[in-house]
Amino acid sequence: MPDLPIALTCGEPAGIGPEIAWKARLELGARLPFFWIGDPGHLPQAAKWREIRRAAEAMTLPADTLPVLRHDFPAARIPGQPDPANAAGVVAVIERAVQLVRRGEAAALCTGPISKKALIEGANFAFPGHTEFLAHLAQVDRVVMMLACPGLRVVPVTIHVPLARVPGALTPDLLRDTIRITHDALRRDFGLTLPRIAVAGLNPHAGEGGAMGDEEIRIIAPVLEELRADGHAIRGPLSADTMFHKDARDGYDVAICMYHDQALIPIKTIDFAGGVNVTLGLPFVRTSPDHGTALDIAGTGRADPASLIAALRMAADMASRRGTPWQA
Repeated sequence: MPDLPIALTCGEPAGIGPEIAWKARLELGARLPFFWIGDPGHLPQAAKWREIRRAAEAMTLPADTLPVLRHDFPAARIPGQPDPANAAGVVAVIERAVQLVRRGEAAALCTGPISKKALIEGANFAFPGHTEFLAHLAQVDRVVMMLACPGLRVVPVTIHVPLARVPGALTPDLLRDTIRITHDALRRDFGLTLPRIAVAGLNPHAGEGGAMGDEEIRIIAPVLEELRADGHAIRGPLSADTMFHKDARDGYDVAICMYHDQALIPIKTIDFAGGVNVTLGLPFVRTSPDHGTALDIAGTGRADPASLIAALRMAADMASRRGTPWQA
């Protein structure tokens, strides 16, 4: 049993976050201890929970009881209907969880899905998403979003950027930093001695020698050559349309992609229910289920906790490699 539990934030109360937190507790029991930060009034009616005052108390609760670090919200939960009055509470819960992890009271952070629209409308949220907000809280200049499942890891170099702006956002510095942060994280947090990195091109057929775009020649290839000279095991730029079949995936540990959908479409096709969102480059471990709030099915009982369970397990594994004595 680990010495420290994982902190799980509530996310958008009107979404499936409260439901999958309870389902995850039922499946994992005390084997992988975590506690939920949120308003217990937002949990499913059938949920068995107990309020804790300190994170460490989560280690002592029965396997069928969800430990709750209480954070009251002003409005009740109406499944599928985010209330702007709760937006500030969602942000405050994330901030509180980060403080707990940074103070060493929790082993890692796992975040429930948020509604960026609801946060903008209710709290003037100034960040494109969780990843950028966590970088701000950690005072880190650059972080990397990785999506992972048992058969594939992908990293988008540009993240929440409109497709028309991707070529301008793709710079040598951004690409270089993304690959280096990914390489270092795979060594430290995933136990890979020499990570094998495959890098996609931006254009069809990786530009086909400049006939279909020259970003591969001007930006991508020079950075990869520089990193190879530094000892990185890198292939590319590769044509993205041939990178994700089974035999191709066997040849690398992570695929670096140039934009959001180039990375997320293959992993969500391969393992829609079990993918995990990981933020690399933070001073603490952060994972999240690789899905949104699912407002359309909230409150119906159909929410699948598989991605959250995978995220909690990955957080435990990463925390173990950073020195937290996990045995689960």
